[in-house]
Amino acid sequence: MFPDFSALYQRKGLAELRVNSIRKATALVKKQPADFIVVEFFYAYSTNYSGIYKSNIEGLLVSLIKYSPSTKVIVLVKKKEMQFINVLDAVDYPVHGVLQLPTSIAQMEDLLDIA
Repeated sequence: MFPDFSALYQRKGLAELRVNSIRKATALVKKQPADFIVVEFFYAYSTNYSGIYKSNIEGLLVSLIKYSPSTKVIVLVKKKEMQFINVLDAVDYPVHGVLQLPTSIAQMEDLLDIA
């Protein structure tokens, strides 16, 4: 389950916008660049996202290159999928941080403070 860091974001002065799909997140970023994006990683075990991608977020990262190049991306990943996180290296967009689920408020705060 995606952790709720709403209180932390509010304390840091960050406006939180939640969407329930990568497509919606991509559309939102095209209209309004974001300082941070927190996204949960899923590896494509048997499907092939958009024909070339091996995870759910590679397309979002590619869109960020064009529409929001200064956005810092924090990726949340389940322990069993951590072994596949390196597929994101194929996209020429730096990930700000990776947190293994379950994660703590302190770990998220550390990444927000590095900005």
